[in-house]
Amino acid sequence: MNHYDLIVLGAGPAGVSAALLASAKGLRVALFDENSAAGGQVYRAPIMPDAKMDGAEFRAGETLRDELSRSNVCLFLGHTVWAVTGDYRVDALGPDGSMSCTTTVLLVANGTTERVVPFEGWTLPGVIGLAAATILLKSQRTLPGNTTLVAGCGPLLVAVAGNTLKAGGKVMGIVDIASRGEWCSTAATLLARPAIFKQSLSYGLPILRARVPIYSRHTLVKVSAQGDQLLAELAPCDASARPIAGPTKRILVDCVAVGHGLTPSSDITRLLHAKHDYSREAGGWIARTDENGQTSRERLFVAGDSAGIRGAAAAVESGKRVGLACVAIIRGETMPAPEAENLTKAWQHAARFGQKMAAMMALREGHVESIPQDTVVCRCEDVTRAEIEQACEAGAREVNQLKAWTRCGMGPCQGRTCGDIAAELLANKQGVSRESVGIFSPRTPLRPLTISDMTGDYDYADIPIPKAAPL
Repeated sequence: MNHYDLIVLGAGPAGVSAALLASAKGLRVALFDENSAAGGQVYRAPIMPDAKMDGAEFRAGETLRDELSRSNVCLFLGHTVWAVTGDYRVDALGPDGSMSCTTTVLLVANGTTERVVPFEGWTLPGVIGLAAATILLKSQRTLPGNTTLVAGCGPLLVAVAGNTLKAGGKVMGIVDIASRGEWCSTAATLLARPAIFKQSLSYGLPILRARVPIYSRHTLVKVSAQGDQLLAELAPCDASARPIAGPTKRILVDCVAVGHGLTPSSDITRLLHAKHDYSREAGGWIARTDENGQTSRERLFVAGDSAGIRGAAAAVESGKRVGLACVAIIRGETMPAPEAENLTKAWQHAARFGQKMAAMMALREGHVESIPQDTVVCRCEDVTRAEIEQACEAGAREVNQLKAWTRCGMGPCQGRTCGDIAAELLANKQGVSRESVGIFSPRTPLRPLTISDMTGDYDYADIPIPKAAPL
């Protein structure tokens, strides 16, 4: 079994930056990601080139991938990590089957999970997440639909709408929970980041030129099937995302792309029993870390959006900063002060805009109140809002009780899709804080896989043959 000084889980902006820095300083580094190419969601690699889609994010991703290819980092791309043990053994499944390796220091940089607050019709074919639309557009160069409605909150609304238009699709509207005033409040921070401002213009100008209707302070309340299309119904809402009285609007489209923010991926740090804190503004539950990114578990670090939503630009600086800390702890040295200070300042500068966007994407306290009682919350196990609240009335006080009683969060995704919403419903029903109801306990395998994936193909040599009995 191979041993590494540092294993990095996640080849997005933070993970790649950390791996490159640590490798350049002489460490033996391994980098894992389930995608076949590095870059993460923002810098996702396309399957085929397309000049009209290859903007600044594509070029930044290509730069990262080029640096990675010229480095000494051991790459395990296309590998799904399904278990991590307390002694930092990583078990993964790749193209050549299952493999394991160990490390002195483990760095988790596996990004975020998209949040979608359920509404009537959200499980219909053609209703997809903003993240899924991004994958189709960036990686597959495929339109989500000929006509698309983009709904939810946060900067992904603009990115998906802009990229859909660039790819030749038609955007029938942008449904935004936020008000125009909320967006205007980010202007000063945005102008302080010229590269991000330029990127924002590359999305925004096509939207303005196409005269796409923008429904500010509106929310998606229902989607129904109309033949081979979808009829989306939107309504005005208040600042907490509660639908309010006012004129509704119906729009017929091929696809509805919807997303209500991001939550940090914390399943691995929770599996390893690191201490976590709940921060609505940072996206949800995040591992408690010191200033260098080390968790409550010795030699376990977190970087990038896994440590709190701050965006891709901040993730790059976070990865470098935490990577430097990993080098120091492996060598038993203190961090070089000038380099550490410069990286910290760079991260703080980059994180200011990301913090504004994170606040805009935070789960609004009234949003889950609009979920209909008979609407499915847990898609894996078909658990509705009514069943969650009935379990609460019967005595379920925290999410793992809810999980045992209803199977909510017990499916293949282990609550990555429903966990945030189920916990919010449970907390609201009791009138208690999110900290009080907790978070689902992760289990191995972290991702679905078959027994044969773990054990390999059956062979007659696998049959134990006892020694001949003595005469």
